[in-house]
Amino acid sequence: MDNYRFILSGGGTGGHIYPAIAIANELKRRYPNAEFLFVGAQGRMEMEKVPQAGYKIEGLWITGLQRKLTLKNVMFPFKVISSLLKSGKIARRFKPHAVIGTGGFASGPMLRVASGKNIPCVLQEQNSFAGITNKLLKNRVSKICVAYDGMEKFFPADKIVKTGNPVRGDLVEMQVDKKEALSHFGLDLQKPTLLILGGSLGARRINQLIAAKLEYIQSLGLQVIWQCGKLYIEEYKKYESDTVKVFDFMNRMDYAYTAADVMISRSGAGAVSELSIVGKPVLFIPSPNVAEDHQTKNAMALVNEDAALILRELELDEKFESVFSGLINDPSRQRKLSANIKKMALPNATKHIVDEIEKLLK
Repeated sequence: MDNYRFILSGGGTGGHIYPAIAIANELKRRYPNAEFLFVGAQGRMEMEKVPQAGYKIEGLWITGLQRKLTLKNVMFPFKVISSLLKSGKIARRFKPHAVIGTGGFASGPMLRVASGKNIPCVLQEQNSFAGITNKLLKNRVSKICVAYDGMEKFFPADKIVKTGNPVRGDLVEMQVDKKEALSHFGLDLQKPTLLILGGSLGARRINQLIAAKLEYIQSLGLQVIWQCGKLYIEEYKKYESDTVKVFDFMNRMDYAYTAADVMISRSGAGAVSELSIVGKPVLFIPSPNVAEDHQTKNAMALVNEDAALILRELELDEKFESVFSGLINDPSRQRKLSANIKKMALPNATKHIVDEIEKLLK
């Protein structure tokens, strides 16, 4: 049978949306006649990104619980009931053969309803510290695909499969040579290159750090590719020069990764998985503003294997220069970090996740 119907649900951030799109693309490759429907949260970025990727999406009236008493929290029970009712209608109409949840509050109602109808359900947990929605769903689904060891503390051990996180296909088959990558950015072939990544929206604290330390970084002989994010491009575009290239967003990440010798990055689950495949030395600066501080936990999973460095935002003023120059001036340390982070890579994650979905279809 080829004409399966799949629902993919998740969203709120790119970290939940892009894995869902990657899984859908692999399912479509295997089952060209399959039908797909995404279910997300009204008004969130999935409502724009999923149609751009060529898939239909329906939005639920749902938000996460706020940590303080707000009007949004008062409305929360009504949103949950509304979303469960709409999810029930979607399931009855679309009749999926399997439902895949990639986390974020948008996936809760859809998987709750589907599992209640005995439709096979798979969860994909990107982080080393499980999200609240996935923890609530753990006993209702057939399989839970994870990216880190030790996830038995959140999920039933017999349901866990370590697959890794889906990453962009162009990274797994990176075919760009360094000369081509550097000339794409108009940079010097002879100089080492620092790549700075703050995520698609940008990271305010990382941008402030780079602006303050730019002269110091250049004094170490480095040229810079700086992705400052679309929220900050107006503020930081002025730092552009022959040796500093500033972008809001980069469409050719394969060029950026190939050009880089060293990287500074946030440690969202997707970034950590991508950077493990890229295999270059990286200094993680986790965002402190995420649920359960999971970016720090993601980074520490690599730091504990001597596969990356970490600086918390609170330590930047005091420690950045000593930690960074220690890395730049020690090529053997760079090689060691590079070798160790490559060992953490799981480049075939998307295929393995779809293998698990196929087992349930049989």
